[in-house]
Amino acid sequence: MNRKTLLTFAEAIMAGSIPDVEKYKALAAIPDRDVLNLLPGAAMIREFYFDSEIHICTICNGKSGRCTEDCAFCAQSVSSKADIPIYPLLPKDKLQQGGLYAAESPINRYSIVTNGKRLSKKEVAAVAEAIAELDKNNISFCVSLGILDQDDFEVLKAAGVSRYHHNLETSQSYFNQICSTHTYQERLNTVKAAKAAGLSVCAGGVFGIGETDEQALELALALRALDVESVPINFLTPIKGTRLENCMELTPLRCLKIIALFRYVLPNKDILICGGRKANLRELHPLIFYAGASGIMTGNYLTTTGQTLQQDLEMIEQIGLTVRNKVNGEGMAKICQHHTTSSIRSTMDWLRG
Repeated sequence: MNRKTLLTFAEAIMAGSIPDVEKYKALAAIPDRDVLNLLPGAAMIREFYFDSEIHICTICNGKSGRCTEDCAFCAQSVSSKADIPIYPLLPKDKLQQGGLYAAESPINRYSIVTNGKRLSKKEVAAVAEAIAELDKNNISFCVSLGILDQDDFEVLKAAGVSRYHHNLETSQSYFNQICSTHTYQERLNTVKAAKAAGLSVCAGGVFGIGETDEQALELALALRALDVESVPINFLTPIKGTRLENCMELTPLRCLKIIALFRYVLPNKDILICGGRKANLRELHPLIFYAGASGIMTGNYLTTTGQTLQQDLEMIEQIGLTVRNKVNGEGMAKICQHHTTSSIRSTMDWLRG
């Protein structure tokens, strides 16, 4: 596909067209040398739904190490021999610390993340209590506590949690290659239960773990079918002691292709670039937004380091974008009044040269 064809494709998506799977497979099959042709259309779609605003979130690793699950990429996995911090669920004041900081910063959302298949009912209640005491006026709250049930979600919602994070990790066709201690269906059921409880959902995956481009597309289509509101994209940082410590499959261009592919499939959903973004994209890192990303996770991740908030704010400013207003912190897509058909066509004409 050349750039003109891809821009026409993007314009059709913004007009409400839902391309068939074969067209998406053609996008997934684009070779690395042509990946930059994907970016103008992806950037146009992102701007159409989210303007120039970038969502920022941050997390707290609330419980670390000695996980019961065997996810191949994870340093906390039961099969991992990685040297990482190990501690039980943090006390309430430590869980709240990041939320207090985030509320006084430009950050839109704060999330508490724990390891294991799921937290116990007592631990879920402890996390809910910590969040219930935080001010909800200037920050939104998310948690990622594993495979929970309806009662757990009701407790969290009552405490002021508005979003649940639960990655599918990879496509259904590849899932058994990376995890055997729980099923893909359990993950799907958790996402559905969170939505049934009235929570929005953040669900995505990790890339560079041996999946094909078509399996990356399979995941994107599964997330579209689930109608999740936010999609985190993580790029593998191989960690010594994990089963994937020698997996070095990603290139900066393939990272950009994955981001753009997800933007074409999920035009009106927040796409957040999280773990491994700087290490894998290297000099092309700022192009994540031109590939369609509408948000980033700032600060450290679970067991690896990330960019500081100041570094991310400077990057966003330097490329002419802005941090999303706290009022719009939920990250729901909007179509602004100035996005008329004529303005879209003017942009199209400019991009086509």
